[in-house]
Amino acid sequence: MQTRNRLGDALVALMQEKPFEEITVQHVLERAGVGRSTFYVHYRDKNDLFLSDVEDFLELMSNVLRRHQASPKRLLPVEEFFTHIREVRDFHAALVRSGKMNDVMSLARGFFARSIEERLQSAGVAIEPTSRAAHAQALAGSFLSLLEWWIDKGMKPDPREMDTLFHQLAWRGLSNRT
Repeated sequence: MQTRNRLGDALVALMQEKPFEEITVQHVLERAGVGRSTFYVHYRDKNDLFLSDVEDFLELMSNVLRRHQASPKRLLPVEEFFTHIREVRDFHAALVRSGKMNDVMSLARGFFARSIEERLQSAGVAIEPTSRAAHAQALAGSFLSLLEWWIDKGMKPDPREMDTLFHQLAWRGLSNRT
């Protein structure tokens, strides 16, 4: 795990210094202090490293509420996620420049939809499985749209306010289903 963390940290640092397409596996290896054969034990290429790092982060974020035994009314860790994005705004800008944001958003939609679906089930929301999955997918998309809006607005509303807003919208939509 320590090697994977060093490789991921090296790639993140490099992405803030130069365009993703200019970064080579050799650059990552030199920054991380890891040998080529060790890299290829874990990853096929730099894109595999990138996507693996994103998946690890999204897994961690999508499970925050379960780990902290949060109220079942909280469907996603909106405050925690927005706070993190605010703290790593330089990396976010590098992600946008890299052209990798679509990959990240696509993965995020899947991770957060699964998390919402689990939260709805554990909250005892009476909804049949197909409808629950569809609602979860729609709410994950709404969450990511709200994130984009917030970023476009200069990350001005407080993450706690954004958490409240998302959950009000989500539960209002869930309570109005037919």
